[in-house]
Amino acid sequence: MYLYPKTEFPNPAFTKKPKSSEVQAGGSVTFDAETEKPGVKVKWQKNNVDIAASDKFVIKADGKNHSLTINAAAAEDEVVYSVIAGTSKVKFELKVKEPEKSEEAPAPEAAAPESSAAAPPPPAETSEPPATAPPPEPEAPVDPIGLFIERPKDGEVTVGENIKFTARVAGANLMKKPVAKWFKGKWMDLSSKVGKHLQIVETYDRNTKIYTFEIQIIKAKTTYAGGYRCEVSSKDKFDSVNFNLNVNAIRLTCCPALSFSLCSGDGAEEAGELDFSALLKKSNEAKQEQTIDVDVWEILRKAPPSEYEKIAFQYGITDLRGLLKRLKKMKKEEKKSEAFLKKLDPAYQVDKGQKMKLVVEVANPDAEVKWLKNGQEIRVSGRYIFEAIGNKRILTINHCSLADDAAYQCVIGEEKCFTELFVREPPILVLRPLEDQAVMVGERVEFECEVSEEGAQVKWEKDGVELTREETFKYRFKKDGKKHYLIINETTVEDSGNYTVKTNGGESVAELMVQEKQLEILQDVADLTVKAKEQAVFRCEVSDETVTGIWVKNGKEVVPNDRIKITHIGRVHKLTIDNVVAQDEGDYSFIPNGFAFNLSAKLHFMEVKIDFVPRQEPPKIKLDCSSQNSDTIVVVAGNKLRLDVPISGDPAPTVVWTKGEKQGGHKAPFYLIAQDGGRVRVETFADHCVFIIEGAEKSDEGTYNVLVKNPAGEDKANVTIKVIEAPDPPESPRILNIGEDYCTVQWDPPKYDGGQGILGYILERKKKKGYRWMRLNYDLVKETTCESKKMIEGVIYEIRVFAVNSIGMSLPSHSSQPFMPIAPTSEPTNLIVDDVSDTSVTLKWRPPERIGAGGLDGYSLEYCKEGSTEWVPALAGLTERTSIMIRDLPTGERLNFRVRAINLAGPSEPCTLKEPVLVREVMQRPKIWLPRYLRQKLLKKVGETVNIVVPFQGKPRPIVTWLKDGQPIDPKKVGIRNSDADTILFIRSAERAHSGQYQLKIQIESYEDTGNIDIQIVDKPTAPQNLKIVEIWGFNVALEWSPPQDDGNAEIAGYTIQKADKKTMEWFTVYEHYRRLHCVVSDLVMGNEYYFRAFTENMCGVSDYCVFLVFTGSSYKPPSYKEHEFAEAPKFTHPLVNRSVVAGYNATLSCSVRGTPKPKFFWYKNKMELSGEARYRAFSKQGVLTLEVRKPSPFDGGAYMCKAVNEHGEAVTECRLEVRRK
Repeated sequence: MYLYPKTEFPNPAFTKKPKSSEVQAGGSVTFDAETEKPGVKVKWQKNNVDIAASDKFVIKADGKNHSLTINAAAAEDEVVYSVIAGTSKVKFELKVKEPEKSEEAPAPEAAAPESSAAAPPPPAETSEPPATAPPPEPEAPVDPIGLFIERPKDGEVTVGENIKFTARVAGANLMKKPVAKWFKGKWMDLSSKVGKHLQIVETYDRNTKIYTFEIQIIKAKTTYAGGYRCEVSSKDKFDSVNFNLNVNAIRLTCCPALSFSLCSGDGAEEAGELDFSALLKKSNEAKQEQTIDVDVWEILRKAPPSEYEKIAFQYGITDLRGLLKRLKKMKKEEKKSEAFLKKLDPAYQVDKGQKMKLVVEVANPDAEVKWLKNGQEIRVSGRYIFEAIGNKRILTINHCSLADDAAYQCVIGEEKCFTELFVREPPILVLRPLEDQAVMVGERVEFECEVSEEGAQVKWEKDGVELTREETFKYRFKKDGKKHYLIINETTVEDSGNYTVKTNGGESVAELMVQEKQLEILQDVADLTVKAKEQAVFRCEVSDETVTGIWVKNGKEVVPNDRIKITHIGRVHKLTIDNVVAQDEGDYSFIPNGFAFNLSAKLHFMEVKIDFVPRQEPPKIKLDCSSQNSDTIVVVAGNKLRLDVPISGDPAPTVVWTKGEKQGGHKAPFYLIAQDGGRVRVETFADHCVFIIEGAEKSDEGTYNVLVKNPAGEDKANVTIKVIEAPDPPESPRILNIGEDYCTVQWDPPKYDGGQGILGYILERKKKKGYRWMRLNYDLVKETTCESKKMIEGVIYEIRVFAVNSIGMSLPSHSSQPFMPIAPTSEPTNLIVDDVSDTSVTLKWRPPERIGAGGLDGYSLEYCKEGSTEWVPALAGLTERTSIMIRDLPTGERLNFRVRAINLAGPSEPCTLKEPVLVREVMQRPKIWLPRYLRQKLLKKVGETVNIVVPFQGKPRPIVTWLKDGQPIDPKKVGIRNSDADTILFIRSAERAHSGQYQLKIQIESYEDTGNIDIQIVDKPTAPQNLKIVEIWGFNVALEWSPPQDDGNAEIAGYTIQKADKKTMEWFTVYEHYRRLHCVVSDLVMGNEYYFRAFTENMCGVSDYCVFLVFTGSSYKPPSYKEHEFAEAPKFTHPLVNRSVVAGYNATLSCSVRGTPKPKFFWYKNKMELSGEARYRAFSKQGVLTLEVRKPSPFDGGAYMCKAVNEHGEAVTECRLEVRRK
């Protein structure tokens, strides 16, 4: 829970408050208020909005007197006004009366013409609103600190009706969506009870940015009544509100006109029949009369049980049995249990999978206990364990599941105690969070997370809006055990944003970046020059593996065949032409599908011409470069180099390839190129030789020499080979500047650029605990710095860099050091001056509204003189408190103060006092704030500690003086400690001598204030005096005594008298809390000796006792009694009562009879005996006679009679039974 620091404000109360008033439209009215102290700042409000002084509203202040005058009152001024001084607020109303219009109403025909003249004059104006005026609308609640802008209010509903409670929260200043929880009582979470009778709704208004939380109770029952609580939390903010629900029983109404009447006819069967003719005759009159509410509950509670059926019949109650059960609960009073010392609590709550113990304490350690679950007895098993430890009986439920959510009973004999166990599912945790993803438009995206339980319910949101299955099935939700997936089939740019998966115990956020498709050319198609029958291979590489395309020759698509092959492997596209012929020469292009560009190259066909060579022709190398000018051939690392070198000579010359060059005039060692095979080799033919490098490497780079020789001479040439490749990875990036959702990245270029210039860089980012890297840029970054944006505050990230040249992309650099985007907090709020002295100022403030993931390290305070801009630190370091006293300030200076919040990201914006503070102590009159419990006599027992704290106010520090009964207090007996704000009187061990009146006086110069405290120290009283026997007669003894010598400084609560037989010496209490000074002890045994003792009792306990010995006598003469005559004629103590039952359900008629000897009884229906009827059963138990009618039908209705007969007489009781159809 987030607690705001307690801020103390002065509380200037009103000695005179403005009252509601009434004024004619266009008139003026003045409201007056008076404060306790002069100079108090008073603020007037209209509908909670401050009123500014104007011609309409005239505000005056004169010392303690303040007034508000409203001129030209109009209908819009009829609202609620308030006046505020400090924390005291008084509300009042203004009623504006419209001027009466004189309209002559048409008089009735029989009215006299003088009737209008005799009309009473209009009532005079009064300060109170008329009784018929509608009550003012309640003022909207103002909650300056909490989250609620509208709180749920107490509600009342009738059984079977619906009721709704609403809470509203302003979301404009919240960093995170608020979460609302509803509870009943202390523990019952209502989110698990949503169903047929309970609905919870949550809505959000984007225009007003207000969250609305509603809970609706459907078809309320009496068990729904009680206290409820709504809790709202949002990141580091929390608020809660309590409200009550009263559920009233259905009130039955009756109308006096609809009364039943009994008419008696000639026959006995018609006697008591209902006569509804009166209802039909008076139906019209009944409609005009108002119905009168009759509280049947109150009638039943006051009526004897014998009248229940009569009342039910009178008011049309059909479910009498259910009504009596509820009435029994209403009448039931809490009585002390004889079997249980400690019962079960009304309800328990436990998390799913946890262990729960239900404990009761029994009075009899040997008592047998039964445990019931939903009325069924629980048997011992692995999950249910019964324990008996002394007087405790324990039921342990292991691994609670939702099936254990039930009602439990503990039964001992006839007594039971009940409880309800609520099993709450544990919060679902996110074990594997979502990962950020970056895709191209049209690609498929799959977010995956793992939660702590299988089958858990999760909610997916995009930028705070819940995602649902749309008609287009754009979003697909998938479950696989503990894993949950969100699938987006074809992404668009609008799908970019933050996606959140939420459970009831956590959440995870990931970012999706959708970029427009941009294809990069990693390797272009190169021109080729080949000879007949050779192979030509065009090769290109693009950045996207999924991109397809076509090859065209001279504008026409190339169709593959046995000689021409087209391949696509990953990002590489190849066109291979075997056995090249002259017709293959032309322009070849690769066109990617979906992109408006192509990659082109030329195929040159080199025709070999055979010339006539005379014999003995010296060899000749036919290269474009001569022996003097070296040519450079560039090859991409990993590619194949094939160099055809035409030669001539007769006879055929020998060809030697070597690698090396002359250095410093000396011939460097040559490396002979093998001709029989290998990665670097030479193939020699009659008219040319071929230099081949398979998979060119960096080590193959250098100058190669070719020498041809025959008997006619020799020739040589040099060829320079340059191998280019992708660059080395850049150096590890450095994070320079970190903000709330951004950071600045800097890195060093790679040490080797691959032989080609660096075209730019690509950056990737991932969460520290994630596995997926997300690309940050699709356009190459030319510089070695870049700003990464759209990060989530509080999440740890890593960044790596790729270098790109014309050949391709390097390997990734090492990841940067992990970092977290954080931002400074918002500025502190409510900076106020709490106290000022000659050399110090005490300031108070509240924490920032937004703290963020960087936390809060502390606060720094600064001050500067008025008119200066040089701020001086008030503290050497940081303080974690929200109040501080700044000492050693120059007296008489006017200083400005400000406070900043500091965290890892740096200082926040300052919160500055609006006005400078004058460093000079202001005198405040002394005032004693005597606590309420000290305003009456303080009672303490001897030996107890007395610790009295009395707060006061006053500046400078007042002089405190304590007196006892007008005399100075001995410091050896009573301790006194004083501070700036209170004084403490301390007595370690109270004695009787400490009783008396203590006077407290505080004084500042000529001003003083006093207060009196009465302390009474009490002790046990002494024993009664002069216990003596006044008289002895029969089995009785009259005792008398005198009050104790010392009453213990407290009122005597009574006396306790006990007796003991001298033989057994077991004491028995005769009287307890006895108030008189004499008593009579009875029921003594004649001839025995007794001891008597008496105690005195007051609030501290009982005193010692005094004992007296007495003899009761030695003989006993029993009195003579006349033998009692027990014979008695039958008499019904509880007669039969009329009943109305439903056909098909067994009915019973009961009465009770007494008589000696036991009478015989007979049952009759309509004067016909029922002894032989199988449908009727008669019972007799302890004088209660019962006749059971099995499944009666309307035919069984009629007059029933029970007759009881013995030798002394007989008795009869009758009733009527009415059987209604279903």
